[in-house]
Amino acid sequence: MKFAKSPRSTVGIEWELQLIDKDSNDLRQAADHILAATKKVGKESSIIHGEMMLNTIELVSRPHETIAECTDDLQWGIDTLQPIIEPMRIALASSGTHPFANPVYQRVTDSERYAELVNRTRYWGRQMLLFGTHVHVGIEDRAKVLPILRAVLTRFAHLQALTASSPFWSGKNTGYADNRAMVFQQLPTAGAPRQFEEWHELESYFGDMVKTGVISNFDEVRWDVRPSPKFGTIEFRVCDAATNLAEVGMAAALSQCLVEHFSRKLDAGETLPAVPAWFVDENKWRAARYGMDAILILDADGNEEPVADTLVRMVDELTPIAQDLGCVDELNMVHTVLDVDAPYRRLLRSGAYYNKSREAIVDFMIAEMEAGHPLDPDNSQNQGLAALDAKTPAAYEPEQIVADKDRE
Repeated sequence: MKFAKSPRSTVGIEWELQLIDKDSNDLRQAADHILAATKKVGKESSIIHGEMMLNTIELVSRPHETIAECTDDLQWGIDTLQPIIEPMRIALASSGTHPFANPVYQRVTDSERYAELVNRTRYWGRQMLLFGTHVHVGIEDRAKVLPILRAVLTRFAHLQALTASSPFWSGKNTGYADNRAMVFQQLPTAGAPRQFEEWHELESYFGDMVKTGVISNFDEVRWDVRPSPKFGTIEFRVCDAATNLAEVGMAAALSQCLVEHFSRKLDAGETLPAVPAWFVDENKWRAARYGMDAILILDADGNEEPVADTLVRMVDELTPIAQDLGCVDELNMVHTVLDVDAPYRRLLRSGAYYNKSREAIVDFMIAEMEAGHPLDPDNSQNQGLAALDAKTPAAYEPEQIVADKDRE
């Protein structure tokens, strides 16, 4: 299995967006019409893509040296879509899940690949009403890939907690910060990655999976962090879809800086850290359940620390690297999110603030998309949110997700 040549620490971003019907705030199954329209008006671009569900448009940046160049690509995609979707009464928004859309009513893109996925996975395949932010980071030497991947697993759950934006599922408050993670891992090749010491072990895994018909190509391995041999990258898939472009940049900055941080340690002849698989699984679950209230395992010795404390220290440690890579502003967005609250908490607070209206939560998502940065749902006058109306009461009671001290 070849690993493509890729310039070191270059970056690419994929951002899955929800198509929102302006009259109901539910999802619209219109991706095929929108993609056809972009071609008709001469706006066809490698940046704008369809996805598994017809309620989704995916924006894919070109590979760049800086995150700002990637987010410029994504903004171009948004600006290109706006005059097409406006007459259709469709708005763009995103989060890891939609607050109340019913998975049963969603239509799958007419594709043999997606049809086979749904046919094989049956009930769980039909539940994939999920939206993510994916970040590719280039690695110049295949020998670095697996050590860096194992090292990243000591911190991947911190990215998951910080970007969690899916507390809702089909109109219910799940009590999880990141319910997307819980649903997505039901697919047979999704979830926490397997850890290999040598490249030939990964090749054997891939060969076995192809031989037994589990997958037909490596793209069907949908781990939270995975090698991407086709592009010569490590791909971070653990993050929920960001609700705004600034937090897309933040997730990309953390990913890019972590990879470069560990790459430099390898260059210096250091052995990279790793944690056993059972700690990886536990951290993934804690981040999904408790979000920013999680206490995560840091190392193979089982030392633990509140996720926010580790994130603050990570920003300090990674800032010199961010200066070299030109992403200091994007990395410092971590502090902004810690101040204004993680996205899942903002969504919960927006529902509570606007009279427990599930439609108003979608209005808040649209407002963050338009603003391009996180908003404070409790500060409607200052943030320009006063126009959000309280609509039909939701079928859940918004509540603060807090860590259970006794780990029930």
